[in-house]
Amino acid sequence: MNQRLHRHEQTLFLAGAAAILVLFSIAPWLQPLGEIAAARENSLALLASSRVWMLLLRSLLLSSAVTALALLIGLPLGVLFGRMDVPLRRALWVAHAFPMFLPPFLLALGWFHLLGRQGLLGGESTAALLFSEVGLVFVLGVTLAPIVTSLVAVGVMGVDASLEEAARLVARPWRVATHILLPAASPAIALAAIVVFALALSELGVPMFLRVDVFPAAVFARLGGVDYAPGEAFALALPLVPVAACLLILERRFVGRHSYAVLGLRSGARAPLPLRRLRAPLTAAATIASIVSVAPIAALAIRASRGSGGVATILDWSRRAPLNGVLAAAAAASGISAIGLIVGHAAARRERGASVLDALSVLAFVTPASVLGVGLIAVWNRAATQMIYGTLAILVVGYMARYVAVGVRVVASSVSQSPVHLEEAAAAHGAHFARRLFRIVLPLHARGVMFAWLLAAVFCMRDLETAVLFYPPGGEPLTVRIFTLEANGPESVVAGLALLQVGMTLAVLGLGAFAFLWRRAP
Repeated sequence: MNQRLHRHEQTLFLAGAAAILVLFSIAPWLQPLGEIAAARENSLALLASSRVWMLLLRSLLLSSAVTALALLIGLPLGVLFGRMDVPLRRALWVAHAFPMFLPPFLLALGWFHLLGRQGLLGGESTAALLFSEVGLVFVLGVTLAPIVTSLVAVGVMGVDASLEEAARLVARPWRVATHILLPAASPAIALAAIVVFALALSELGVPMFLRVDVFPAAVFARLGGVDYAPGEAFALALPLVPVAACLLILERRFVGRHSYAVLGLRSGARAPLPLRRLRAPLTAAATIASIVSVAPIAALAIRASRGSGGVATILDWSRRAPLNGVLAAAAAASGISAIGLIVGHAAARRERGASVLDALSVLAFVTPASVLGVGLIAVWNRAATQMIYGTLAILVVGYMARYVAVGVRVVASSVSQSPVHLEEAAAAHGAHFARRLFRIVLPLHARGVMFAWLLAAVFCMRDLETAVLFYPPGGEPLTVRIFTLEANGPESVVAGLALLQVGMTLAVLGLGAFAFLWRRAP
Protein backbone atom coordinates (compact mmCIF):
# COMPACT_ATOMS: atom_id res chain seq x y z
CA MET A 1 0.00 0.00 0.00
CA ASN A 2 2.79 2.41 0.93
CA GLN A 3 4.70 1.57 -2.25
CA ARG A 4 1.61 2.28 -4.35
CA LEU A 5 1.07 5.56 -2.50
CA HIS A 6 4.68 6.59 -3.04
CA ARG A 7 4.40 5.75 -6.72
CA HIS A 8 1.50 8.16 -7.16
CA GLU A 9 2.69 10.87 -4.74
CA GLN A 10 3.39 13.49 -7.42
CA THR A 11 -0.05 12.93 -8.93
CA LEU A 12 -1.63 13.37 -5.50
CA PHE A 13 0.34 16.55 -4.84
CA LEU A 14 -0.71 17.98 -8.21
CA ALA A 15 -4.31 16.92 -7.60
CA GLY A 16 -4.31 18.76 -4.26
CA ALA A 17 -2.87 21.90 -5.88
CA ALA A 18 -5.44 21.59 -8.68
CA ALA A 19 -8.30 21.33 -6.17
CA ILE A 20 -7.17 24.53 -4.44
CA LEU A 21 -6.76 26.29 -7.79
CA VAL A 22 -10.22 25.29 -8.94
CA LEU A 23 -11.88 26.23 -5.65
CA PHE A 24 -10.08 29.56 -5.17
CA SER A 25 -9.54 30.78 -8.74
CA ILE A 26 -11.63 28.94 -11.32
CA ALA A 27 -14.93 28.52 -9.47
CA PRO A 28 -15.15 32.31 -8.86
CA TRP A 29 -14.23 32.88 -12.52
CA LEU A 30 -17.09 30.64 -13.68
CA GLN A 31 -19.55 31.70 -11.00
CA PRO A 32 -20.83 34.82 -12.82
CA LEU A 33 -21.87 32.60 -15.73
CA GLY A 34 -24.07 30.52 -13.44
CA GLU A 35 -25.46 33.60 -11.73
CA ILE A 36 -26.33 35.12 -15.10
CA ALA A 37 -28.20 31.97 -16.11
CA ALA A 38 -30.38 32.34 -13.01
CA ALA A 39 -30.57 36.12 -13.04
CA ARG A 40 -33.74 38.09 -13.31
CA GLU A 41 -34.70 39.82 -16.52
CA ASN A 42 -33.90 43.31 -15.21
CA SER A 43 -30.30 42.28 -14.51
CA LEU A 44 -29.89 40.75 -17.95
CA ALA A 45 -31.52 43.78 -19.55
CA LEU A 46 -28.57 45.85 -18.37
CA LEU A 47 -26.43 44.18 -21.04
CA ALA A 48 -28.75 45.52 -23.74
CA SER A 49 -27.75 49.09 -22.88
CA SER A 50 -25.36 50.70 -25.35
CA ARG A 51 -23.87 52.71 -22.48
CA VAL A 52 -22.51 49.51 -20.91
CA TRP A 53 -20.72 48.47 -24.10
CA MET A 54 -19.41 51.98 -24.74
CA LEU A 55 -18.04 52.06 -21.20
CA LEU A 56 -16.34 48.70 -21.77
CA LEU A 57 -14.86 49.92 -25.06
CA ARG A 58 -13.67 53.08 -23.30
CA SER A 59 -11.94 51.01 -20.62
CA LEU A 60 -10.28 48.77 -23.22
CA LEU A 61 -9.01 51.78 -25.16
CA LEU A 62 -7.70 53.47 -22.01
CA SER A 63 -5.94 50.25 -20.96
CA SER A 64 -4.41 49.98 -24.44
CA ALA A 65 -3.17 53.57 -24.22
CA VAL A 66 -1.65 52.88 -20.78
CA THR A 67 0.08 49.79 -22.17
CA ALA A 68 1.46 51.74 -25.15
CA LEU A 69 2.84 54.48 -22.88
CA ALA A 70 4.37 51.93 -20.50
CA LEU A 71 6.07 50.18 -23.43
CA LEU A 72 7.29 53.50 -24.82
CA ILE A 73 8.93 54.31 -21.49
CA GLY A 74 9.96 50.82 -20.40
CA LEU A 75 11.52 49.36 -23.56
CA PRO A 76 14.44 51.82 -23.87
CA LEU A 77 14.92 51.98 -20.10
CA GLY A 78 14.99 48.16 -19.92
CA VAL A 79 17.83 48.04 -22.45
CA LEU A 80 19.69 50.89 -20.71
CA PHE A 81 19.45 49.37 -17.24
CA GLY A 82 19.96 45.81 -18.43
CA ARG A 83 22.97 46.04 -20.75
CA MET A 84 24.29 49.60 -21.25
CA ASP A 85 27.09 51.33 -19.33
CA VAL A 86 24.87 53.93 -17.66
CA PRO A 87 26.57 55.28 -14.50
CA LEU A 88 24.83 54.09 -11.33
CA ARG A 89 22.41 52.10 -13.48
CA ARG A 90 21.52 49.69 -10.65
CA ALA A 91 20.64 52.53 -8.29
CA LEU A 92 18.64 54.31 -11.00
CA TRP A 93 16.86 51.04 -11.81
CA VAL A 94 15.87 50.52 -8.16
CA ALA A 95 14.56 54.09 -7.88
CA HIS A 96 12.59 53.72 -11.11
CA ALA A 97 11.24 50.25 -10.24
CA PHE A 98 10.17 50.77 -6.62
CA PRO A 99 6.82 52.50 -7.39
CA MET A 100 5.57 49.38 -9.20
CA PHE A 101 5.34 47.70 -5.78
CA LEU A 102 2.93 50.38 -4.52
CA PRO A 103 -0.83 50.71 -5.11
CA PRO A 104 -1.24 52.95 -8.19
CA PHE A 105 -3.86 55.11 -6.48
CA LEU A 106 -1.26 56.15 -3.86
CA LEU A 107 0.91 57.49 -6.66
CA ALA A 108 -2.14 59.21 -8.16
CA LEU A 109 -2.56 60.91 -4.79
CA GLY A 110 1.09 61.99 -4.96
CA TRP A 111 0.62 63.39 -8.46
CA PHE A 112 -2.40 65.30 -7.15
CA HIS A 113 -0.19 66.97 -4.52
CA LEU A 114 2.27 67.80 -7.29
CA LEU A 115 0.02 68.85 -10.17
CA GLY A 116 -3.34 69.56 -8.53
CA ARG A 117 -4.81 73.03 -8.31
CA GLN A 118 -2.94 73.67 -5.04
CA GLY A 119 -0.09 71.28 -5.73
CA LEU A 120 3.60 72.04 -5.48
CA LEU A 121 3.91 72.49 -9.27
CA GLY A 122 0.24 72.76 -10.15
CA GLY A 123 -2.37 75.19 -11.30
CA GLU A 124 -5.69 75.27 -13.14
CA SER A 125 -4.33 73.85 -16.39
CA THR A 126 -2.34 70.98 -14.82
CA ALA A 127 -5.30 70.07 -12.58
CA ALA A 128 -7.63 69.96 -15.59
CA LEU A 129 -5.25 67.62 -17.40
CA LEU A 130 -4.71 65.43 -14.34
CA PHE A 131 -8.44 64.91 -13.79
CA SER A 132 -9.08 63.63 -17.29
CA GLU A 133 -8.42 60.63 -19.52
CA VAL A 134 -5.00 62.11 -20.30
CA GLY A 135 -4.15 62.24 -16.61
CA LEU A 136 -5.35 58.65 -16.11
CA VAL A 137 -3.17 57.35 -18.94
CA PHE A 138 -0.19 59.36 -17.68
CA VAL A 139 -0.46 58.24 -14.05
CA LEU A 140 -1.03 54.57 -14.84
CA GLY A 141 1.50 54.55 -17.70
CA VAL A 142 4.26 56.02 -15.53
CA THR A 143 3.30 53.80 -12.59
CA LEU A 144 3.26 50.54 -14.59
CA ALA A 145 6.20 51.32 -16.89
CA PRO A 146 8.70 49.88 -14.35
CA ILE A 147 7.10 46.46 -14.93
CA VAL A 148 8.09 46.72 -18.59
CA THR A 149 11.51 48.09 -17.70
CA SER A 150 12.28 45.30 -15.24
CA LEU A 151 11.05 42.41 -17.40
CA VAL A 152 12.87 43.75 -20.47
CA ALA A 153 16.06 44.36 -18.46
CA VAL A 154 16.04 40.82 -17.10
CA GLY A 155 15.19 39.52 -20.56
CA VAL A 156 18.14 41.24 -22.28
CA MET A 157 20.46 40.21 -19.44
CA GLY A 158 19.53 36.59 -20.11
CA VAL A 159 20.28 36.65 -23.86
CA ASP A 160 22.88 34.10 -24.96
CA ALA A 161 26.30 35.74 -24.64
CA SER A 162 27.58 34.14 -27.85
CA LEU A 163 24.89 35.90 -29.93
CA GLU A 164 25.76 39.24 -28.40
CA GLU A 165 29.51 38.81 -28.82
CA ALA A 166 29.14 37.78 -32.47
CA ALA A 167 26.98 40.82 -33.19
CA ARG A 168 29.42 43.19 -31.47
CA LEU A 169 32.12 42.16 -33.94
CA VAL A 170 30.24 43.70 -36.86
CA ALA A 171 27.80 46.24 -35.36
CA ARG A 172 27.71 49.18 -32.99
CA PRO A 173 26.35 48.69 -29.43
CA TRP A 174 23.01 50.41 -30.05
CA ARG A 175 22.45 48.31 -33.18
CA VAL A 176 23.26 45.21 -31.15
CA ALA A 177 20.65 46.29 -28.60
CA THR A 178 17.89 46.95 -31.16
CA HIS A 179 18.59 44.04 -33.55
CA ILE A 180 19.77 41.31 -31.17
CA LEU A 181 18.83 41.99 -27.56
CA LEU A 182 15.26 43.26 -28.01
CA PRO A 183 14.19 40.57 -30.52
CA ALA A 184 15.70 37.87 -28.30
CA ALA A 185 13.82 39.33 -25.32
CA SER A 186 10.47 39.39 -27.18
CA PRO A 187 8.82 36.91 -24.73
CA ALA A 188 9.64 39.31 -21.90
CA ILE A 189 8.17 42.21 -23.87
CA ALA A 190 4.99 40.28 -24.64
CA LEU A 191 4.64 39.23 -21.00
CA ALA A 192 5.14 42.82 -19.85
CA ALA A 193 2.46 44.11 -22.24
CA ILE A 194 -0.07 41.50 -21.10
CA VAL A 195 0.63 42.15 -17.40
CA VAL A 196 0.37 45.93 -17.79
CA PHE A 197 -2.87 45.69 -19.81
CA ALA A 198 -4.42 43.31 -17.26
CA LEU A 199 -3.47 45.53 -14.31
CA ALA A 200 -4.64 48.70 -16.08
CA LEU A 201 -8.00 47.12 -16.97
CA SER A 202 -8.51 45.99 -13.37
CA GLU A 203 -7.48 49.33 -11.85
CA LEU A 204 -10.20 50.92 -9.74
CA GLY A 205 -8.60 53.42 -7.40
CA VAL A 206 -6.90 55.70 -9.94
CA PRO A 207 -9.90 56.28 -12.27
CA MET A 208 -12.25 56.81 -9.32
CA PHE A 209 -9.83 59.30 -7.75
CA LEU A 210 -9.33 61.13 -11.06
CA ARG A 211 -13.10 61.01 -11.79
CA VAL A 212 -12.83 59.07 -15.02
CA ASP A 213 -15.64 56.62 -15.76
CA VAL A 214 -14.39 53.06 -16.33
CA PHE A 215 -16.00 49.64 -16.39
CA PRO A 216 -14.65 48.31 -13.04
CA ALA A 217 -16.13 51.34 -11.26
CA ALA A 218 -19.59 50.40 -12.58
CA VAL A 219 -19.22 46.93 -11.05
CA PHE A 220 -17.94 48.38 -7.77
CA ALA A 221 -20.87 50.83 -7.58
CA ARG A 222 -23.28 47.88 -7.55
CA LEU A 223 -21.41 46.00 -4.83
CA GLY A 224 -19.78 48.58 -2.61
CA GLY A 225 -21.54 51.79 -3.50
CA VAL A 226 -24.94 53.39 -3.05
CA ASP A 227 -26.42 51.58 -6.08
CA TYR A 228 -26.19 48.16 -4.42
CA ALA A 229 -27.47 45.59 -6.91
CA PRO A 230 -25.52 42.32 -6.89
CA GLY A 231 -27.54 40.89 -9.78
CA GLU A 232 -26.50 43.78 -11.99
CA ALA A 233 -22.89 43.36 -10.83
CA PHE A 234 -22.94 39.75 -12.02
CA ALA A 235 -24.39 40.87 -15.34
CA LEU A 236 -21.71 43.53 -15.78
CA ALA A 237 -19.00 40.97 -15.02
CA LEU A 238 -20.05 38.81 -17.96
CA PRO A 239 -18.50 40.92 -20.79
CA LEU A 240 -15.13 40.81 -19.03
CA VAL A 241 -14.97 37.00 -19.18
CA PRO A 242 -14.11 36.83 -22.92
CA VAL A 243 -11.57 39.62 -22.37
CA ALA A 244 -9.79 37.42 -19.82
CA ALA A 245 -9.97 34.46 -22.21
CA CYS A 246 -8.39 36.55 -24.98
CA LEU A 247 -5.55 37.61 -22.68
CA LEU A 248 -4.92 33.98 -21.81
CA ILE A 249 -4.82 33.03 -25.50
CA LEU A 250 -2.32 35.83 -26.18
CA GLU A 251 -0.18 34.71 -23.25
CA ARG A 252 -0.18 31.11 -24.48
CA ARG A 253 0.60 32.21 -28.04
CA PHE A 254 3.37 34.74 -27.45
CA VAL A 255 4.78 33.83 -24.03
CA GLY A 256 3.89 30.37 -22.77
CA ARG A 257 6.91 28.43 -21.54
CA HIS A 258 9.22 31.22 -22.72
CA SER A 259 8.25 33.13 -19.57
CA TYR A 260 10.18 30.59 -17.51
CA ALA A 261 13.36 32.08 -18.96
CA VAL A 262 12.25 35.68 -18.42
CA LEU A 263 12.97 35.58 -14.69
CA GLY A 264 16.09 33.42 -14.95
CA LEU A 265 19.52 34.68 -15.93
CA ARG A 266 21.21 31.99 -17.95
CA SER A 267 24.36 33.94 -18.82
CA GLY A 268 27.03 35.04 -16.43
CA ALA A 269 28.16 38.58 -15.69
CA ARG A 270 29.23 40.51 -18.78
CA ALA A 271 30.66 43.93 -19.38
CA PRO A 272 27.92 46.41 -20.30
CA LEU A 273 27.73 47.73 -23.85
CA PRO A 274 29.42 51.13 -24.24
CA LEU A 275 27.19 54.06 -25.14
CA ARG A 276 30.09 56.28 -26.21
CA ARG A 277 28.81 59.66 -27.46
CA LEU A 278 25.24 58.85 -26.35
CA ARG A 279 26.30 58.14 -22.77
CA ALA A 280 25.63 61.63 -21.39
CA PRO A 281 22.17 62.26 -22.93
CA LEU A 282 20.91 58.72 -22.26
CA THR A 283 22.19 58.84 -18.68
CA ALA A 284 20.32 62.12 -18.24
CA ALA A 285 17.16 60.52 -19.68
CA ALA A 286 17.45 57.52 -17.33
CA THR A 287 18.00 59.85 -14.37
CA ILE A 288 14.95 61.95 -15.27
CA ALA A 289 12.83 58.79 -15.60
CA SER A 290 13.91 57.66 -12.12
CA ILE A 291 13.17 61.09 -10.65
CA VAL A 292 9.70 61.12 -12.26
CA SER A 293 9.00 57.68 -10.75
CA VAL A 294 9.74 58.77 -7.18
CA ALA A 295 8.37 62.34 -7.51
CA PRO A 296 4.84 61.48 -6.27
CA ILE A 297 6.30 59.71 -3.22
CA ALA A 298 8.31 62.84 -2.42
CA ALA A 299 5.15 64.94 -2.80
CA LEU A 300 3.33 62.68 -0.34
CA ALA A 301 6.18 63.09 2.15
CA ILE A 302 6.06 66.88 1.85
CA ARG A 303 2.27 66.94 2.29
CA ALA A 304 2.38 64.59 5.27
CA SER A 305 4.99 66.78 6.97
CA ARG A 306 2.61 69.74 6.85
CA GLY A 307 0.19 68.91 9.62
CA SER A 308 -0.30 65.15 9.80
CA GLY A 309 0.04 65.29 13.59
CA GLY A 310 2.94 62.90 13.83
CA VAL A 311 3.34 59.15 13.92
CA ALA A 312 0.86 58.67 16.78
CA THR A 313 -1.92 60.38 14.84
CA ILE A 314 -1.19 58.35 11.71
CA LEU A 315 -1.27 55.08 13.64
CA ASP A 316 -4.50 56.11 15.35
CA TRP A 317 -6.17 56.75 11.99
CA SER A 318 -4.82 53.52 10.53
CA ARG A 319 -6.42 51.34 13.27
CA ARG A 320 -5.73 47.64 12.59
CA ALA A 321 -5.45 48.09 8.82
CA PRO A 322 -1.63 47.72 8.56
CA LEU A 323 -1.67 44.52 10.64
CA ASN A 324 -4.61 43.15 8.65
CA GLY A 325 -2.81 43.75 5.37
CA VAL A 326 0.49 42.25 6.50
CA LEU A 327 -1.10 39.15 8.05
CA ALA A 328 -3.29 38.44 5.02
CA ALA A 329 -0.44 39.08 2.58
CA ALA A 330 1.99 36.87 4.50
CA ALA A 331 -0.50 34.01 4.77
CA ALA A 332 -1.46 34.28 1.10
CA ALA A 333 2.18 34.48 0.00
CA SER A 334 2.94 31.31 1.97
CA GLY A 335 0.08 29.47 0.27
CA ILE A 336 1.09 30.83 -3.14
CA SER A 337 4.69 29.70 -2.62
CA ALA A 338 3.57 26.21 -1.60
CA ILE A 339 1.35 25.82 -4.67
CA GLY A 340 4.08 27.41 -6.78
CA LEU A 341 6.60 24.85 -5.56
CA ILE A 342 4.39 21.94 -6.61
CA VAL A 343 2.92 23.27 -9.85
CA GLY A 344 5.98 25.30 -10.87
CA HIS A 345 8.29 22.31 -10.45
CA ALA A 346 5.92 20.10 -12.44
CA ALA A 347 5.55 22.71 -15.19
CA ALA A 348 9.32 23.16 -15.51
CA ARG A 349 9.76 19.38 -15.75
CA ARG A 350 6.87 19.07 -18.25
CA GLU A 351 4.83 16.74 -16.08
CA ARG A 352 1.41 15.68 -17.32
CA GLY A 353 -1.34 18.17 -16.44
CA ALA A 354 1.07 20.83 -15.18
CA SER A 355 0.68 23.05 -18.25
CA VAL A 356 -3.10 23.08 -17.72
CA LEU A 357 -2.68 24.18 -14.10
CA ASP A 358 -0.19 26.83 -15.19
CA ALA A 359 -2.71 28.14 -17.74
CA LEU A 360 -5.48 28.23 -15.13
CA SER A 361 -3.28 30.24 -12.76
CA VAL A 362 -2.52 32.73 -15.55
CA LEU A 363 -6.23 32.96 -16.37
CA ALA A 364 -6.95 33.96 -12.77
CA PHE A 365 -4.24 36.63 -12.92
CA VAL A 366 -5.36 38.23 -16.19
CA THR A 367 -9.04 38.07 -15.24
CA PRO A 368 -10.21 41.59 -14.29
CA ALA A 369 -10.41 41.90 -10.53
CA SER A 370 -14.08 42.84 -10.68
CA VAL A 371 -14.96 39.46 -12.23
CA LEU A 372 -12.90 37.59 -9.65
CA GLY A 373 -14.35 39.71 -6.85
CA VAL A 374 -18.01 39.15 -7.67
CA GLY A 375 -17.26 35.45 -8.20
CA LEU A 376 -15.61 35.15 -4.80
CA ILE A 377 -18.61 36.83 -3.19
CA ALA A 378 -20.98 34.39 -4.89
CA VAL A 379 -18.89 31.35 -3.91
CA TRP A 380 -18.07 32.24 -0.29
CA ASN A 381 -20.87 34.54 0.93
CA ARG A 382 -22.98 31.70 2.31
CA ALA A 383 -24.06 30.68 5.77
CA ALA A 384 -21.87 27.56 5.68
CA THR A 385 -18.72 29.52 4.83
CA GLN A 386 -19.04 32.56 7.11
CA MET A 387 -16.00 31.40 9.10
CA ILE A 388 -14.03 32.24 5.96
CA TYR A 389 -16.08 35.05 4.39
CA GLY A 390 -16.49 36.98 7.64
CA THR A 391 -12.80 36.91 8.62
CA LEU A 392 -9.38 37.77 7.23
CA ALA A 393 -9.37 34.33 5.63
CA ILE A 394 -11.42 35.69 2.71
CA LEU A 395 -8.63 38.15 1.94
CA VAL A 396 -6.16 35.24 1.92
CA VAL A 397 -8.43 33.32 -0.45
CA GLY A 398 -8.83 36.35 -2.72
CA TYR A 399 -5.11 37.08 -2.84
CA MET A 400 -4.25 33.45 -3.53
CA ALA A 401 -6.92 33.27 -6.22
CA ARG A 402 -5.53 36.25 -8.11
CA TYR A 403 -1.77 35.95 -7.62
CA VAL A 404 -1.03 32.21 -7.57
CA ALA A 405 0.46 32.60 -11.07
CA VAL A 406 3.26 34.67 -9.52
CA GLY A 407 4.42 31.72 -7.41
CA VAL A 408 4.02 29.20 -10.23
CA ARG A 409 5.98 31.23 -12.78
CA VAL A 410 8.81 32.25 -10.43
CA VAL A 411 9.38 28.71 -9.16
CA ALA A 412 9.10 27.28 -12.68
CA SER A 413 11.69 29.79 -13.86
CA SER A 414 14.05 28.80 -11.05
CA VAL A 415 13.64 25.06 -11.58
CA SER A 416 13.99 25.31 -15.37
CA GLN A 417 17.47 26.82 -14.97
CA SER A 418 18.82 23.69 -13.21
CA PRO A 419 19.48 20.16 -14.51
CA VAL A 420 17.22 17.28 -13.54
CA HIS A 421 20.07 14.84 -12.83
CA LEU A 422 19.94 15.10 -9.02
CA GLU A 423 16.23 14.33 -8.98
CA GLU A 424 16.69 11.42 -11.37
CA ALA A 425 19.54 10.01 -9.30
CA ALA A 426 17.48 10.23 -6.11
CA ALA A 427 14.53 8.55 -7.83
CA ALA A 428 16.81 5.77 -9.09
CA HIS A 429 17.88 5.11 -5.50
CA GLY A 430 14.27 4.80 -4.33
CA ALA A 431 13.54 8.31 -3.00
CA HIS A 432 9.80 8.98 -3.35
CA PHE A 433 8.46 12.27 -4.69
CA ALA A 434 7.86 14.04 -1.36
CA ARG A 435 11.41 13.25 -0.25
CA ARG A 436 12.85 14.53 -3.54
CA LEU A 437 10.69 17.65 -3.39
CA PHE A 438 11.61 18.66 0.16
CA ARG A 439 15.16 17.30 0.36
CA ILE A 440 16.44 18.19 -3.12
CA VAL A 441 14.18 20.58 -5.04
CA LEU A 442 13.33 22.93 -2.16
CA PRO A 443 16.90 23.33 -0.78
CA LEU A 444 18.32 23.66 -4.29
CA HIS A 445 15.79 26.32 -5.28
CA ALA A 446 15.26 27.96 -1.90
CA ARG A 447 16.16 31.39 -3.26
CA GLY A 448 13.61 31.00 -6.05
CA VAL A 449 10.90 30.00 -3.58
CA MET A 450 11.87 32.92 -1.32
CA PHE A 451 11.63 35.29 -4.29
CA ALA A 452 8.20 33.85 -5.13
CA TRP A 453 7.07 34.49 -1.54
CA LEU A 454 8.46 38.02 -1.57
CA LEU A 455 6.92 38.96 -4.91
CA ALA A 456 3.56 37.44 -3.97
CA ALA A 457 3.56 39.25 -0.60
CA VAL A 458 4.24 42.61 -2.26
CA PHE A 459 1.52 42.02 -4.89
CA CYS A 460 -0.94 41.17 -2.12
CA MET A 461 0.03 44.23 -0.06
CA ARG A 462 -0.50 46.56 -3.04
CA ASP A 463 -3.87 45.05 -3.95
CA LEU A 464 -6.99 47.19 -3.75
CA GLU A 465 -9.25 46.09 -6.60
CA THR A 466 -9.84 42.58 -5.27
CA ALA A 467 -9.95 43.26 -1.53
CA VAL A 468 -12.22 46.32 -1.67
CA LEU A 469 -15.13 44.20 -2.90
CA PHE A 470 -15.28 41.71 0.00
CA TYR A 471 -13.03 42.71 2.91
CA PRO A 472 -14.61 41.67 6.25
CA PRO A 473 -15.92 44.22 8.77
CA GLY A 474 -12.95 45.59 10.72
CA GLY A 475 -10.58 43.58 8.54
CA GLU A 476 -9.77 46.08 5.82
CA PRO A 477 -6.10 46.21 4.72
CA LEU A 478 -4.27 49.52 4.66
CA THR A 479 -4.89 50.03 0.93
CA VAL A 480 -8.65 49.91 1.48
CA ARG A 481 -8.38 52.12 4.56
CA ILE A 482 -6.58 54.82 2.56
CA PHE A 483 -9.02 54.45 -0.33
CA THR A 484 -12.03 55.00 1.95
CA LEU A 485 -10.40 58.07 3.57
CA GLU A 486 -9.29 59.76 0.33
CA ALA A 487 -12.55 61.65 -0.16
CA ASN A 488 -13.25 62.85 3.39
CA GLY A 489 -10.11 62.33 5.48
CA PRO A 490 -7.60 65.10 6.28
CA GLU A 491 -5.17 65.39 3.36
CA SER A 492 -2.08 65.33 5.56
CA VAL A 493 -3.31 62.22 7.39
CA VAL A 494 -4.12 60.42 4.14
CA ALA A 495 -0.66 61.33 2.85
CA GLY A 496 0.83 60.01 6.10
CA LEU A 497 -1.06 56.73 5.73
CA ALA A 498 0.23 56.49 2.17
CA LEU A 499 3.77 56.90 3.49
CA LEU A 500 3.05 54.16 6.01
CA GLN A 501 2.17 51.88 3.09
CA VAL A 502 5.44 52.91 1.41
CA GLY A 503 7.38 52.14 4.59
CA MET A 504 5.75 48.73 4.98
CA THR A 505 6.60 47.86 1.38
CA LEU A 506 10.19 49.01 1.87
CA ALA A 507 10.44 46.88 5.02
CA VAL A 508 9.23 43.74 3.23
CA LEU A 509 11.58 44.33 0.29
CA GLY A 510 14.43 45.06 2.68
CA LEU A 511 13.86 41.83 4.60
CA GLY A 512 13.73 39.98 1.29
CA ALA A 513 17.02 41.52 0.14
CA PHE A 514 18.64 40.63 3.47
CA ALA A 515 17.42 37.04 3.18
CA PHE A 516 18.82 36.77 -0.34
CA LEU A 517 22.19 38.11 0.72
CA TRP A 518 22.23 35.76 3.72
CA ARG A 519 21.42 32.76 1.53
CA ARG A 520 24.15 33.75 -0.92
CA ALA A 521 26.81 34.15 1.77
CA PRO A 522 29.25 31.17 2.09
